[in-house]
Parts: sequence; structure tokens; C-alpha cells
Amino acid sequence: MVLQADVRAGQAHTERLQRLEQERHEHAKAWRLYPVVEALQALRGVQCTVAVTLVADMGDLTRCESPRARMKFLGRIPSEHSSGEQRRQGSMTTAGNTHARRVLVEGAWASRYPAKVSRHLHLRLENQPNVLQDSRWKAHVRRCQRDRRLVSRGTHAHVVTVAIARELAGFLWAIAQEVPVRP
Repeated sequence: MVLQADVRAGQAHTERLQRLEQERHEHAKAWRLYPVVEALQALRGVQCTVAVTLVADMGDLTRCESPRARMKFLGRIPSEHSSGEQRRQGSMTTAGNTHARRVLVEGAWASRYPAKVSRHLHLRLENQPNVLQDSRWKAHVRRCQRDRRLVSRGTHAHVVTVAIARELAGFLWAIAQEVPVRP
């Protein structure tokens, strides 16, 4: 009886999550920043939830003048301890929006696999212009190469994922530059 109750509770929880996901997707379609959300979904690891969360938490992605500024806003730059001629860089800073940074790292985990276009990604790409599709492919290839290079050096998987999340932030900025926002 206890097992059946747990199974029913798990099914109810799954159904609730699916219903909330569908409602979020429907509400996002009416949002003025939805073209940006839709364009960001061209990247692997950036599905509707990640795209909506990033745009909601960070607002207009193009307000930063460069990808480096966007990375700094998210706390995806190395800390620095410098004095005089000595310059020492440390781990990534924890500045910026914690929620956006966490979602970005979650999206970066999907970059660990070889660059290819899955069926789900292909469906999201159907309505995207060629410029965005080219940027997307360039991002996939670069992130996969970077991942393989860092892993072959013996870098820890979490450190590699944070480095990939940093690159993902730069590509998100570049894609947002290409998309006009609804007035």
C-alpha cells in the first residue's frame, strides 16, 4: 500500500510539473521578449525553462556592450588578487544573479556530448533564420571542442562545466544581438 501511495504521489508530481511547464510556455508566448526566448532555444541545453529564466532574471541581454561584460554580470569571470606586478587569478566569482548563473550551468551540462542536432533541437530550429542557425552550430562545435580539450588535460568535470557556462553566456549575448524585440 505504501509503495502504491508513493507511485501515485510521484505521478501526481510529474503531472503537476508538466502542467506548470505548459503554462509557463503559454505565458511566455505573449511576452514582448518572447522572440529572444525563442532564439535562445536554438542552443543546445537552452530549452524553454532555461531561456525564460535567463531572460526574466537578466532582462535585456543586449544592454551589456560586450560578451565579457555579460559574463561579468553573471559572475562567470575569474577572481583576481593582484598587487604591484603580481597578478593572480582565482576561481570564478560569485557576483551577479545566482539564479541565472545556476540555470546557465545547468544548460552547460548538455554541452558535454558531441555536437549534433537532436530531433527536439531540430524542431526548435525550424523557424529560426540562417544567421541564428549558423551561430548555434558555431557555439555547439566550440563548446564541445573546449570540453574535450579541458577534459583531456584532466580538469575536473565541474570546472569544465563552469567554463562551458561562461562560453554559453557569450553566445547567448551574441544571439540576443541578432533578434529584434517586440515594442
